[in-house]
Amino acid sequence: MPQLIPYFFFNQILFSFVSLFAIIYIFSKYLLPLFTFQQVIRIYITKLSKKN
Repeated sequence: MPQLIPYFFFNQILFSFVSLFAIIYIFSKYLLPLFTFQQVIRIYITKLSKKN
């Protein structure tokens, strides 16, 4: 199993950190602002509907 050979440790750790960084970047740049915007719109809609 290549997971247990020390030669592959560096490659696995490097790939893990790079992929983790990429996932965090994509989420913070593209996905999370959309959800935040959606929540803000929902709050405004509920506040407007309670006034009437």
